[in-house]
Amino acid sequence: MHKQLSAYIRDKITISDENLEIVFSFFKTMQVKKNEILISPGETSQRIYFVGKGCLRIFFLTEGGTEATRHFAFENQFATALVSFITSQSSKEFVQAIENTELYYIWQNDFYHLLKIIPEWEKLYRHYLEYAYVTNTNRLMSFITLDATERYRQLLAQNPGVVMRMPNKMVASYLNISQETLSRLKSKA
Repeated sequence: MHKQLSAYIRDKITISDENLEIVFSFFKTMQVKKNEILISPGETSQRIYFVGKGCLRIFFLTEGGTEATRHFAFENQFATALVSFITSQSSKEFVQAIENTELYYIWQNDFYHLLKIIPEWEKLYRHYLEYAYVTNTNRLMSFITLDATERYRQLLAQNPGVVMRMPNKMVASYLNISQETLSRLKSKA
């Protein structure tokens, strides 16, 4: 998995071997079981995760108690309850392993320490923040401008792994549609 994180970092930024070793010195590994919750609402997000194998889901509960999935992070992606991580305020989201998952993680204070001592790390962080912003903005726009069929087709085109790997209940919550609607859309595809 060390090679996997190294490849991801080197794909995003130019960094010396020496500085990469410093970065790695702050990361730890963990294995989480399917359905394990890493962050719950009310907790502060103090770690950022890199998925080596498996999947993390970031979701929240609506006022009516229904799960609303905001993001899936598959292999070679970073994930956390980002608003809580940035603000150090209580999370309103859950971060959950959807499969048995292998992770690298770094503590928030270590992450920010790297920003101070390794200038290239700032570029990686900027890349992550820009990706999160674009992803969230595109999802919001899709809810406003696309109907259920168009959102489903867009998901199939942009991220088919969600439809192939995730249970229908989670795919439906990600698309903000009912499971029945999702079943109809899948049968037409």
